[in-house]
Amino acid sequence: MIPKKIEFIFRVNKIIYCYLRHSSLCVCVTLLLSSFLNSQNLSLDLGDLMDGKYDPKRLEGIRSLKDGQNYTVLQQNEAKNSTSIILYSYSKGIKPKILVDSNRFPEKIKFTGYTFSKNEQKILLETLSDQIYRRSKQAIYWIYDIKRNTLKKLSDQKVQEPLFSPDASKVAYVYMRNIYIKDLELNVVTQLTYDGDYKTLNGITDWVYEEEFGFVRAFDWSNDSKQIVYMRFDESNVPIFSMDVYGNKNYPFPYMFRYPKAGEENSKIELILYDISSRTKDHIEFDNYLPYYIPRIKFTGGDHSLIIQTLNRYQNELKIWRWDTQKKNLQLLLSENDKAYVSINDEFKFLEDDSFLWTSEKDGYNHIYHFDKNGKFINQVTKGSWEVTALYGYNSKTKEIYYQSVEGSSTERGIFAIRLSGKGKRILQPTKGFNGATFSSNCNFYIHSYSDELTPPIYTLYETRKNKPVRQLLENKILVKRLDTFNFSEKKFSKIQINGYELNMWMIKPADFNPNKKYPLLMFQYSGPGSQQVANRWGDSRTLWHKDLANQGYIIVCVDGRGTGFKGSEFKKMTYLNLVKYESLDQIAVAKSLGELSFVDNKRIGIWGWSFGGHMATHCLLTGNKVFSFAIAVAPVTNWRFYDTIYTERFMRTPQENPEGYDLNSPINYAGQLNGKFLIIHGSGDDNVHVQNTMRMVESLIQADKQFEWMIYPDKNHGLYGGNTRKHLYTKMTSFIFQNL
Repeated sequence: MIPKKIEFIFRVNKIIYCYLRHSSLCVCVTLLLSSFLNSQNLSLDLGDLMDGKYDPKRLEGIRSLKDGQNYTVLQQNEAKNSTSIILYSYSKGIKPKILVDSNRFPEKIKFTGYTFSKNEQKILLETLSDQIYRRSKQAIYWIYDIKRNTLKKLSDQKVQEPLFSPDASKVAYVYMRNIYIKDLELNVVTQLTYDGDYKTLNGITDWVYEEEFGFVRAFDWSNDSKQIVYMRFDESNVPIFSMDVYGNKNYPFPYMFRYPKAGEENSKIELILYDISSRTKDHIEFDNYLPYYIPRIKFTGGDHSLIIQTLNRYQNELKIWRWDTQKKNLQLLLSENDKAYVSINDEFKFLEDDSFLWTSEKDGYNHIYHFDKNGKFINQVTKGSWEVTALYGYNSKTKEIYYQSVEGSSTERGIFAIRLSGKGKRILQPTKGFNGATFSSNCNFYIHSYSDELTPPIYTLYETRKNKPVRQLLENKILVKRLDTFNFSEKKFSKIQINGYELNMWMIKPADFNPNKKYPLLMFQYSGPGSQQVANRWGDSRTLWHKDLANQGYIIVCVDGRGTGFKGSEFKKMTYLNLVKYESLDQIAVAKSLGELSFVDNKRIGIWGWSFGGHMATHCLLTGNKVFSFAIAVAPVTNWRFYDTIYTERFMRTPQENPEGYDLNSPINYAGQLNGKFLIIHGSGDDNVHVQNTMRMVESLIQADKQFEWMIYPDKNHGLYGGNTRKHLYTKMTSFIFQNL
């Protein structure tokens, strides 16, 4: 893609050359034009951008071994078309060792993921995986025995979610919605369930659990490898959603799956304990309490302890239970209630004495709490008007907890250590830029990852106690040099006072910014509950696209308004029951405020977003009273009645209870107010935000006699990728911006 001003210069150059090709002035003119061109900013090729040419290198598949002395990393060798698992020592001076190399075996498998058995003597290798939905997949799996140096296929069929038993003698997996166990020594497969079909799932979650609770495997092994607990989903009463797959045949075919939209019925869940030796099943009952959702199950906290998390439909009452598999009784460990909703997370860690750490927002900010094995409160470990964002681990010898937080800056992340008592806090990495960590199993070492707006990821190994770097593992200097040629401006972070709140903002100006000129303004946002776009970390292809647009003469801005995350529970939950209302008011007010800047052309202010952000862009354009002259909405929700139960009802309750919250904040009802340029984009195969949203929006615009542009990508899902799709999408948006803003 050639920037407009450079394309024009090329044309002028050609004309002058035609007139002067026989003149001695030709050399002078050519030199002048070449000098001018060299002073201009180069532009990104969108094909290269979307193909990953400017993606940073990262350490993939880091696993700390249980000895606390070694870790493994997954490495892809494109030149040899091979994959390896490399074993590294945390200590100095010990050479890395190739643990598995795909080219060593006659099968020549190239694997994309790996999982150790608990005793670390066997490895599951994932190959030929097919994506199903966002997190689910099916694949061919191989079992590598380290001691015997043998490689065997788990099954000839593509299966889901295989898991070693703790003693590594068996693997459980799901095939065609039923659970199977393979005995690795006897090479015998046993089928546990037989009722898996189009309305029943065993051991894997349904669509809405996968998407909104973030997990697919719905079974776990007991610590003694004698039992399996699994969830059974009965989708009989869940409505079926159907979308046509157009493909390349003469006739499209309907793809049908069960999708509970807001206010509709969800799957009925059973929790079943299966005994391997007796082949008997026990249903886990909750006495007089009937849980609506079961977002987490795990064998932890003792030899016979199964921990179960449950939620009511409103998702404002969370309970944590312990089921004793030997005594077959249920114990309530913890209960949390909130006027709005309780967030589900995985920051839940049992210690050696079976006491446990838990993160909660109950004091208004997400912090770490310590409870004894029976759920009795011991102490609040962290405190303050800031949030813990990750709980990394606990060192039983030093009695230190390691965590990540936004202490000092909600747009950045630091890493800290603190005693179990809540005393003795120390800074491992200051809250500047984005700091992450992968700790060794004993927490004596950690692999530190760092990035900021100008620095692509850097990985460094640290010794924890003295907090001293051992060695650098990876950096991205080549990428930095490659991007330097484009002369991109950096994001400038600041605060902006809007509607009585101080909001986080970044702004990108052209590299040749002239404060005496007026520039069109393009606002990008997402704005979903608990989300964050204004963060001082290395960006992605979209960030580079924004910087490239800036160098074409645009101001690019992003503001995180009310309802976004990491500024406390009150700020995040104030949009409860009115999704998009306050978020839109904030973006509209931001546009008005920035439109008063001397270098912003307030007649050319645009907004764009994807998914929730697409809803926002549409709603702001239609309800902003002509503040915006332009919007692009990619895969937008246009009425929350069309979206799923778990997500939507968490923030809105049901349409039956809150009809005004749904309808007053739906852009479909404001189509007649369209005054600017509008582009709406969707994939026809979007299983998440259905193309129904765009079709209903389009129909409303047509009936309101409003002109607009739209683009449908056949059979593409919510991510809009595959083949040339991403390049085409960003080329489409770029052209629309150049023509209309």
